[in-house]
Amino acid sequence: MFDTFSVSGLVATTPRHLVTQDGLPITSFRLAASTKKFDKQANRWVDGETNWFTVTSFRQLAVNTATSVSKGDRVIAIGRLRVRDWDNGERAGTSVEIEAETLGHDMVWGSSTFLRTVNVREEQPETEVEEELEEDEPKAKKKVMA
Repeated sequence: MFDTFSVSGLVATTPRHLVTQDGLPITSFRLAASTKKFDKQANRWVDGETNWFTVTSFRQLAVNTATSVSKGDRVIAIGRLRVRDWDNGERAGTSVEIEAETLGHDMVWGSSTFLRTVNVREEQPETEVEEELEEDEPKAKKKVMA
């Protein structure tokens, strides 16, 4: 089952970054999303239940997450929700994962500085293209990147 899901919470573990043998960057961390409710009798906000998610990002999002997100940060994650049952023989449980499409700091809790990532593209071979400058001038050959 895949559904788009958004959740805000606290990064509970140090993000783990790795690159596979095929060169695919992956970053993952555990996210604790707690609810608060108002206790009328005590006249104050109290913590409710905490839901735990494993958030995983891939490719450029993984690289940016590894350099931008730390344990203790408040973040918002948007992505595909995956709920899976597991059994390792000794224990069984349910894993709730978010394959992140977007991640960012939750600005309710603080401010952040944005630094745009510049992707380096592979150089393309040069090709010659004929370009007509003006009617009176002969055609010129111009080298352009394909």
